[in-house]
Amino acid sequence: MPPADATEMLADARRDPASLGRLLEQYRNYLRLLARIEIGRKLQGKVDASDVVQEAFLDAHRYFPAFRGGNEAQLTAWLREILAGTLANQVRRYFGTQARDPRLEIGLQADLEHSTAGLGAIPVDPHTSPSMQAARGEQSLLVAEAIAALPDDYQTVIVLRHLEGLTFPQVAERTGRTVDSVEKLWMRAMVQLKKRFTGA
Repeated sequence: MPPADATEMLADARRDPASLGRLLEQYRNYLRLLARIEIGRKLQGKVDASDVVQEAFLDAHRYFPAFRGGNEAQLTAWLREILAGTLANQVRRYFGTQARDPRLEIGLQADLEHSTAGLGAIPVDPHTSPSMQAARGEQSLLVAEAIAALPDDYQTVIVLRHLEGLTFPQVAERTGRTVDSVEKLWMRAMVQLKKRFTGA
């Protein structure tokens, strides 16, 4: 789960470097989900999302002394920026472009922000409208945690349907299933996601 008081945890991390690892760990599932989406779009089968996040965490440790943010929104934006840089390095590696292109990282940052907004808009709380959900600062992190606890096939259908915006026929084509089986899988996945999220 995301930290209850990110401001306090940031202060602890500045005083005690060992606290930084504990702070970053709170964001592992969130960043891994974002990385998984981008890998699916640009690097299918070439890299592992967990490896990308680990590399991003190494950079976060390296650059943390220069980080000036003081709240969770600033921290998550900074971590997305680092993740975008890590993903850009992977794209350059696998597609043979050695020169650093700032446009690639800017595009990846925009994609990651769009995915974050998409996470916040997944209808997981029956008492909250999607617009209200998207406005809540921790919503994306909480949804990412809930998705991470689901079986892989449930995660996949939620990511493809809600975060990549595919239709059910497109999800069926991507996953090698029938449209009917994808719709049923999605319904079961959403029921489980809501249970995970609300603790019901």
